[in-house]
Amino acid sequence: MSQSPITAVRIQAPLKTVFHALTDPAELRVWFAEHAEVDLPERYDFWGRHTLDGDAPHQRVLEASDDLIKFAWTLDGTETTTEIRLTETDGETLVSVVQSHFDRSLVFSGSPSPLAALETFWALALGNLADHVEGRRLGPKVDYTAKVGEFSATLEIDAPADRVYTALTDSAQATAWFGYPIEIEPEVGGRFAMGGFEAAGDYAAKFVTLEPTAASIDWGSMVTSWELEGSGGKTTLTFVTSGFDAAQPPYAGWAGWLSGLVELRRYLEQPNWRSVFVQG
Repeated sequence: MSQSPITAVRIQAPLKTVFHALTDPAELRVWFAEHAEVDLPERYDFWGRHTLDGDAPHQRVLEASDDLIKFAWTLDGTETTTEIRLTETDGETLVSVVQSHFDRSLVFSGSPSPLAALETFWALALGNLADHVEGRRLGPKVDYTAKVGEFSATLEIDAPADRVYTALTDSAQATAWFGYPIEIEPEVGGRFAMGGFEAAGDYAAKFVTLEPTAASIDWGSMVTSWELEGSGGKTTLTFVTSGFDAAQPPYAGWAGWLSGLVELRRYLEQPNWRSVFVQG
């Protein structure tokens, strides 16, 4: 099966520094996986709660060099191939992930297969890698073993609550930090549409509540909500997804939200913000 590009990030650090973060087991356990053991070119194992099908290591190294890690990764009984490639330009390192057996339509199908979560898994992972290497606070990770009816995450943002509110409810700003077209009608009963109103059609989500410090959005099969608590020019953002089937939690969507919210924090905190994600 052909491989498809999943995601790529640019990191303000030399290739050697980034490669170390990708291959040192102690560093991997900080930003990436609950458990990791590496001995290239023989071993590149990661597993645990924050890994898809993470009950045990399911990786097999295919190729390794100073700027490439390529491995087979068995997911849902299927052996996929993952390629992590690094390219350095003027002290900045581009890290890209190419992944086989990825079908973007699975993300929106509600499929419980871990193959459906590959894109957002890597987006969250590479966003955390960038923050780790550049010395920023890490965001929350997904627990892929959690069988619950609600996901919740909290982020501390160095920006006042009104700025966070605007970034969450203004279409242009949300599109910028999320890296995907979003159209928003910021009013009770107003629409919230990933991909835009025309693309969403009758399936656009709707605001159930909207206040300066809180909101809830009904997607039909689940509800997302957020609360803001501001103090001293800083804001605590609590984000919740609920109302879904606990037997089949939406891991793919939750990872997507977390990667987007951590980019929101970078967007609000960095004076000359530029997304760490590189659009393909």
